[in-house]
Amino acid sequence: MRKLIYLSLLTALATQVNALGLVNSFYTRGQFLSAPPATYDDGLIGSLNPAANAYQKMFDIRFHWATEGNDAGSFQDWALYAGHKFGFGVLHQEFGDRSVTDYQLSLGLGGKGSAFGLGYSWSTGDDESLGREKLLSVGQIIRPCKHASLGVTGVFSMASKWNQVIGELGIRPLGTPFLTVFGDGAWSYGEKFKDAPWSAGAAVEVVPGISFVGRYFEDESFTLGLTLELGHSGVSSQAHFGTDQDLARYSYGTRVGSLRPSIIPEFTEREKYYTAFNLTGKIVYNKYAFFDGGKTRLYDLLHDIRTAVADIRVAALVINLSGVMVAHEHAWEIREELRLAREAGKKVFVFIDYANMTEYHLASVADAIIMDPVGLIMLQGYAMGRTYFKGTLEKLGLGFDEWRFFKYKSAVESMSRDSFSEADREQRQDYIDDRYESVRDDICAGRNLTIEQFDGLIDDTALFLASTAQAMGLVDTLARWSDAAAITRQLVHRRLRPMPTAMLWDKAVTSADWSPKPQVALVYALGECALDNGINARQLEKTLLSLAKKKSVKAVVLRVDSPGGDGMASDMVADALRKCAERKPVIVSQGQVAASGGYWISMYADTILAGPQTITGSIGVIGGWIYDQGLSEKLGMTSDYVKRGEHAETGFGVTLPFLGLTVPARNLTEEERGLVEARIREMYDGFVKKVAVGRKMSEDSIRVIGEGHFYSGIEGKKIGLVDEIGGMMSSITLAAAKAGIDPEEDFEILEIPRWAGLFHIGNPLSPFKAEIENSDIYQYLEMYARNPWRPLWMLLPGTYPTVPE
Repeated sequence: MRKLIYLSLLTALATQVNALGLVNSFYTRGQFLSAPPATYDDGLIGSLNPAANAYQKMFDIRFHWATEGNDAGSFQDWALYAGHKFGFGVLHQEFGDRSVTDYQLSLGLGGKGSAFGLGYSWSTGDDESLGREKLLSVGQIIRPCKHASLGVTGVFSMASKWNQVIGELGIRPLGTPFLTVFGDGAWSYGEKFKDAPWSAGAAVEVVPGISFVGRYFEDESFTLGLTLELGHSGVSSQAHFGTDQDLARYSYGTRVGSLRPSIIPEFTEREKYYTAFNLTGKIVYNKYAFFDGGKTRLYDLLHDIRTAVADIRVAALVINLSGVMVAHEHAWEIREELRLAREAGKKVFVFIDYANMTEYHLASVADAIIMDPVGLIMLQGYAMGRTYFKGTLEKLGLGFDEWRFFKYKSAVESMSRDSFSEADREQRQDYIDDRYESVRDDICAGRNLTIEQFDGLIDDTALFLASTAQAMGLVDTLARWSDAAAITRQLVHRRLRPMPTAMLWDKAVTSADWSPKPQVALVYALGECALDNGINARQLEKTLLSLAKKKSVKAVVLRVDSPGGDGMASDMVADALRKCAERKPVIVSQGQVAASGGYWISMYADTILAGPQTITGSIGVIGGWIYDQGLSEKLGMTSDYVKRGEHAETGFGVTLPFLGLTVPARNLTEEERGLVEARIREMYDGFVKKVAVGRKMSEDSIRVIGEGHFYSGIEGKKIGLVDEIGGMMSSITLAAAKAGIDPEEDFEILEIPRWAGLFHIGNPLSPFKAEIENSDIYQYLEMYARNPWRPLWMLLPGTYPTVPE
């Protein structure tokens, strides 16, 4: 009987506590919140609205405590919160002679515009007498624009019918954190809406990182708070005034972990760091998500350089080129970003050990070049050539018929000749001259050399040991990469601390902005123009048409690194690009090579940018026919067929074992060749007309610069095939400007595709086969085996710089 009376009293007490709003109440559990979680700060790492976890950019730890009245030594309530996307919280509260400790796990997912979260909490201590229950919470935060943030949280008891719904609204009249006006309300099950508690207030950020917050509650109590962010840490305090407007207590908070907007580092950490970029390995467009170490993505590198330049804490950039494998046009783009870094006032130091023309050209932009004491520089100039297979084909018993009707379209000369044609020699020499002079001008400007001095270094010495390189002014200091920090300190005349790229300000800072950033799509078109491999024209067409309709994407940059290929694939992408350009700005950024079919997919862009060493143009069509002229007899192979149709057996012949390539048994007849020539000329006319429309030039002017002639980016700009000399980052900046994005406004880059795939698993059992399949002649044979009778808009593999991965 006594137990029953005790249990009844305990139940009545718990019911009364619930009625008083002391248990499970949003405002009781959120006593350390200075504003609703969807509108200010981080919402105590998802402890009240779990969706707030989605906005945690880095791991954070918070500790809060409260004092009794003016007695700073009277330690009463406290809380610990930690997390990044996934949060953990502990809240200890005292109610007279009773206390309870709440624990919560929460998870938030989503982006700027919308976030969703789940939470679970339980309690220990006097939880039964205080009516604490296990709770499940579901939260949502929606930020449709930079002026508004809406939050809703449902809290459900797992032991009773008690539940609570919390609604939040924040308004930023100016669209910035300078002024945030907020309000919220918490309605509990069985409670009348008019009796539900609520609060309202405002937060003012006077300067980044310093905010004042005032919050008024429906019971006439209110709080006044101050938050001071120091970068990776912060402190806060809050005065709580009771219903009689007397000071009830103070609460305090401290935070460490994530980087928050703050004006403090501008005074305390300005130019105290250096950022190192270790470029050992390949510089590629896309790499595999896992097990693909030793590679650096080009966009990541260029973006990180710009981010370091924008970071006031960074005084110097230190670049390690030891073991780098970089395409020469990509090296120029990296060099341009470093040049801009110097113009912005950053120091740039580059380390080399073994360097060729490309690597030294990149290094020459530096304030100082550091070289390994036993390193070597080779400055031998540039050569451009090709291997010819005419004699090889004859020895193998293979004939070749070149379908060439335009002067400079020399893609298949390697099959039909044993040396350059005059036209091919001319265009290659022009390209090499442009490339040499462009690099020479850059190096002379970077190292304060005259043209005569540079030409003398190339022609008279070429090979430089470290001591000679230093004596001749090619490098400044001899040291190891392991000494880079000490050398940097000597060069800037003060100690600098290392700043990892992951901690650079614009990468690490947790943005206080509400709305999603406008997007600029960076789309890659890499490799052979083909429907289902290389540029993957079918998928690329879908991507461009989809981006045309996507409202969040304000502009598109198409990065083209392609020698061309199948005209259908090229035209499919070009047409999709044209349709996309009708709805939003489209910029083409040409990489190593954007020629023939690679130029075709570029021509409808609003603006085309190329590097000075880019191979562009090659407006023309070519083809060829390789056939059996004794091969099968030498191999002892025969073939036979039946047919229905005059030309049905064209392309039929013996199939080579292991390689799976079919060699046609005969050449085309004069009639068949005439049909091919007519088709190629018709295709060329169509190509010329489309380029004229895309470039807003006359057909006659395109024919003058066409005929399959390829050009450097420098010459391409002079003749109108290219609009500006610039790289990927310049293209992105231009795209944003054309889209009307404010230069001061941040925007997001949407890369498509960002990854080459999840895993990269090689085939160590067949390296010989892989070597064969990567050879020029195999690629050509395989291409024509897949495309019999088909003229191609392309440069032959091996005649242009390799397209990076």
